[in-house]
Amino acid sequence: MTEPRMRQRHKGQQFETSELAALLFAFGDTSSLSDNASGAPLQSTIQILDTILTDFIIETCHGAALSASYSRRQKIKVEDFKWVLRNDKRKLGRVLSMIQKEKELKKDRKLVDADNMAEEEAKRLADEGVESGRRKRRRVE
Repeated sequence: MTEPRMRQRHKGQQFETSELAALLFAFGDTSSLSDNASGAPLQSTIQILDTILTDFIIETCHGAALSASYSRRQKIKVEDFKWVLRNDKRKLGRVLSMIQKEKELKKDRKLVDADNMAEEEAKRLADEGVESGRRKRRRVE
């Protein structure tokens, strides 16, 4: 069985500093705000977080590719990522909740589209009804 090919990694930081700083703040990093005057996290913290995130994403994708190859598939599916995250209940739960939310959003979009189509169709029929009524009057006269 062949392993997935590793692509050449770009040197340096993969994610933007502002996004990583926002991520740190979202997880409660307030110590960096009081430690330095600028309010930004230390550059070494940003570099380490970037490395951790990049490695996690790469390892997860390789695991999903391996799962797909065990299933004798070329393409990776969502189920492959679920299989990779099966031992981490928090991450798997988050993935499942995001999938459920996406399904709900798709359903809501279909309802909105159906409502808009029904309104447009009713308006079109009303316009045609007015035109057909005018034609009948002209023919009678």
